[in-house]
Amino acid sequence: MANTMQVDIVSAEEEIFSGEAQMLVVSAEMGDVGIAPGHAPFISGIKPGEITLITEGEEQHFYVSGGMMEAQPHIVTVLADTAIRADDLDEAEATQAKERAEELLKETTGTADYAAAAAELAEASARLMVLKKMRGVK
Repeated sequence: MANTMQVDIVSAEEEIFSGEAQMLVVSAEMGDVGIAPGHAPFISGIKPGEITLITEGEEQHFYVSGGMMEAQPHIVTVLADTAIRADDLDEAEATQAKERAEELLKETTGTADYAAAAAELAEASARLMVLKKMRGVK
C-alpha cells in the first residue's frame, strides 16, 4: 500500500486495531489532530471521544476514553484507557452511564468527588456523541 503508515490502537484489555492507514483523526488535548504518513514526531494526551481511521479509502470509527498517542513519520500508536470499535458501543449502557454521572454531580460534596463525576460524565457523553455520529455516517 503506497502512502500509508502503521497504526496500532490498544487498550489495557486488548489490541483493537493494527494495520496500515492513510489518515487518523483523534481528539488530542489541544483539539482534533489529523495524522497522515510523514507527520512530524508528536506525543499528546487524548481526550474521551472518537478516533477516525481511513484505511483503503474506507472510514473506521473507534471510541477511546482517553490515553496517550505517539506519532512518528510512519507509525502511530494510540494507548487508550478503554478503546471500543464504534459498532460495538451499547447506546443503552452509555445513556445509563450518563444519567448516573449526572446524578453523581448533583450529589457530590467534595472537589475530588466532583472531578470524578465530571470525568465520568465526559466519558459517557463522548460515547453517546460517537454513537450519534455513527448513525449519521451509516
